[in-house]
Amino acid sequence: MVSILITGASSGLGAALARAHARPGAVLHLGGRDAARLEAVAESCRVRGGEAFAETVDVVDRDAMAAWVERSERRRALDTVIANAGISAGTHGGDEGAGQVRAIFAVNVDGVVNTVMPAIAPMRSRRRGRIAIMSSLAGFRGFPGAPAYCASKALARVWGEGLRGQLAADGIAVSVVCPGFVDTPMTAVNPFRMPLLMDADRAAALIVRGLEHGRGRIAFPWPMHLLARLAGCLPSGMMDVLGRRMPRK
Repeated sequence: MVSILITGASSGLGAALARAHARPGAVLHLGGRDAARLEAVAESCRVRGGEAFAETVDVVDRDAMAAWVERSERRRALDTVIANAGISAGTHGGDEGAGQVRAIFAVNVDGVVNTVMPAIAPMRSRRRGRIAIMSSLAGFRGFPGAPAYCASKALARVWGEGLRGQLAADGIAVSVVCPGFVDTPMTAVNPFRMPLLMDADRAAALIVRGLEHGRGRIAFPWPMHLLARLAGCLPSGMMDVLGRRMPRK
């Protein structure tokens, strides 16, 4: 028996991750804000032989998240927690308002913290567990079309990398997931061509395989990962020139 908690499971990559983990002997604790879509995902997991429990919860609500993680723990001790929930927005060629910046940080940063922190103590007491934090290849450099999104994913990546070293002695493996463009409702609104766009189920399969191998960083597709790392090393003057030519979200 394996017990897996996934946030943002009502659509996109979260739903694909739920389906990828669904099998006989798997207990899935699925969180999301859209009750109808979340229940549909849970039912698809049950059809695959898994046991699935859908919970309408907002990752921004710290107390609600702590209570949900505790309920899930009581149901079946958590083996894996996947902090997947996230939102994206851009500048549309203009400025990014303070409200949008705070909303992105609330979900992509606070939401990750609210998911991960309640799970650490019980995993530590068992001296085993796995935590996956959803970052992005966009987290390797701040791009002018989506500064808050890039910043939020950079924070998630660096925090996860630090946690990996911090929690290793407690038997907890932390993986940071850095996808490129994945075909989901979140990317469907992008008004530009997305290189090497990947199907959500294919992306989920790569993530599951990476988690099973205990990888600290699960980044794909590799050409985009290479470009993202290169962008992170470029001097600011060069990025200023490139940034003026980049499409805006």
